[in-house]
Amino acid sequence: MLSSVPAYYTGLKPFAGLFATGLPMLMYHKLGPRPARVRLKGLYVSGRLFEHQLSELRSAGFSTSACGRPSEQSGNPDKRVVLTFDDGFANVLTHGLEPLARNKFRAIQFLVADLLGRSNEWEVQQGEVRETLMNAAQVKEWLSAGHAIGSHTLTHPFLTRISREAAREEISASRKKLEDRFGLPVRHFCYPYGDWNPAVRELVLEAGYESACTTEFGVNTARTPAFELRRITARYQSISFKTIKARLARFANSLKKPKLH
Repeated sequence: MLSSVPAYYTGLKPFAGLFATGLPMLMYHKLGPRPARVRLKGLYVSGRLFEHQLSELRSAGFSTSACGRPSEQSGNPDKRVVLTFDDGFANVLTHGLEPLARNKFRAIQFLVADLLGRSNEWEVQQGEVRETLMNAAQVKEWLSAGHAIGSHTLTHPFLTRISREAAREEISASRKKLEDRFGLPVRHFCYPYGDWNPAVRELVLEAGYESACTTEFGVNTARTPAFELRRITARYQSISFKTIKARLARFANSLKKPKLH
């Protein structure tokens, strides 16, 4: 089944069969126009495409589910989907709140606790375009709209590349900061870069979270470990040479058709 679907989610049709076998979790980062000279183009989804993806899911009978492992029932009979956003970008609030509300969907935003109201420093260091992260007031607006938050550490490090004590601080202190700041329990964690190992997973469990998201491809069943939840990256459709050639051929054929008078 996994080999028969695309690597990225752009629309429902090729994923319909897979989504019937378990709980899908879609992974987003940034919404809205993509700036020029962006390195990580796939982390942007246009507002129009996001709206289309949501309305397509809604029309097919899907509704959103809370983050976490699904129940013991097999498959996905209730047509549930989880919408996740990594990092807490302000453009998600700008371009995402209305489409989410129109489709009656709820989502979770994984926040970098020490960088609220600042920017994507971990990406800027690698030459990426600077983008603003939601500040406390914007996070409260997100919560007031019925959405959830989770932890994405304090500073977005590779957790397997730092000391055990530093990783423990990133994981546990971020939870406490978010809970103290927003007055609600933070139950879910997301590994930055999808970087984790059994030692890191145990630190997340030790910190009191109920689940953790990876970037590993697939849907989730009752057998999926709660701290190894799989997700599917949502993005725009890449235009390959084959696609361009097919489009040009269709255009050429349209020019050959006789015009009606």
